[in-house]
Amino acid sequence: MKMDFATATFKNFENIEGHDIYDRAEVFGDFLQYMKDNGHMNYRLQNFSGCGPEMHVKTSMHQDGYNYVSFVSNDYLGFTQHPKVKAAAMQGILEFGTGAGASPLIGGHFSYHEVLEEKIASFFRRSKDSSVIYTTGYTANSATLMSLLQKEDLAIIDMAVHTSVYEGCILTNTKTFLHNHVESLERILRDAKDKYRTKLVIVDGVYSQDGDLAPLKQIIELARHYGAYIMVDDAHGIGVLGATGRGALELTGLLHEVDLISGTFSKTFANIGGYVIANPKLINFLKFQSRQQIFSATSTPAAAGIIKAIELIDEEPQWQLKLWENINYFKNGLTAMGMDVGTTQSAIVPVKIGDAHKTGDAGKLLLKAGIYTNPILYPAVAKKDARIRMSLMATHTIEQLDKALNAFEYVNQKLDIVGQRV
Repeated sequence: MKMDFATATFKNFENIEGHDIYDRAEVFGDFLQYMKDNGHMNYRLQNFSGCGPEMHVKTSMHQDGYNYVSFVSNDYLGFTQHPKVKAAAMQGILEFGTGAGASPLIGGHFSYHEVLEEKIASFFRRSKDSSVIYTTGYTANSATLMSLLQKEDLAIIDMAVHTSVYEGCILTNTKTFLHNHVESLERILRDAKDKYRTKLVIVDGVYSQDGDLAPLKQIIELARHYGAYIMVDDAHGIGVLGATGRGALELTGLLHEVDLISGTFSKTFANIGGYVIANPKLINFLKFQSRQQIFSATSTPAAAGIIKAIELIDEEPQWQLKLWENINYFKNGLTAMGMDVGTTQSAIVPVKIGDAHKTGDAGKLLLKAGIYTNPILYPAVAKKDARIRMSLMATHTIEQLDKALNAFEYVNQKLDIVGQRV
């Protein structure tokens, strides 16, 4: 089988007919080499410094590394480098060591886990709710949904939700509705009425590729009208949206109107892990029924840094304000030169290009200009909706943002991005 690498994507290699595991791996290796040869290999680049607005990165142009202005980190408030967060993580290690040694159910639940679960639950100001923490944000979704939804139930999901949600729904019935399309959602809810034991509508607060927001008020009203529960994954909204950084639900005044909130500690909270906030009965069920809680070791004592990061949202609100200064400055600069940034209302700023090959070329030219970004292609987005995806940070300087804006002008001169999208 001869594959056209010029039009291929990672998805083409998931299951190649007639190819066993080694055959598929070999063909995929040839594809990766093709990408490297064309300068499109912006993936799995080696970093020699911590995540931040500038990173020392090894690329094909700089084998020993080069200081790039970086837009690849979801460390929105810059807390991975905050001295108080680092100190708390180090203190956790000094007190408890480097690992938990077991799953939470059989010996791996420590006092810092208890404090963290209490802290993240109280953060959302839902006084009657509690939380369960997971080793990753991915499993917070996947393991929770696998536990809660079975063959008698129905997950109703926005087509743009995170992959972890799709994986979490493999044991249940699933229906998807068009992205942010409430009429499509209502049709599904109407058709599903009285047909399933549990109906759960699952959406993101902020969507990870477009940076746009879910129409939460309409979604919640529809779900309630048709007897469905609601789960919101607000991984990209916490620390960014809302008057006090509680995310998309706070922004819309709906913090107390959903059944489950999920999120991650790997973005604003500057570590790794995930959480689910819900009624204590549901949380207790998950602690004893979720496979990740039973069969996987829990977070390390460095998670003590998360506790401090949660506190800093309220103690140092200036970081959220600075983040929004940067978001508005950067978006205005891009739109002034005619770039298509879509409908983003968050710290995620895409520059939509459309053509996958041209997007790869744009990523290559941006690296050449000293800007480290993520070219996003199918299947992460639709085939004709390839883009450069960027995450803004509170710690980006105006000089760094200007360097990136100048780089996009240079890329447009070479590739005519604006002219193509018109």
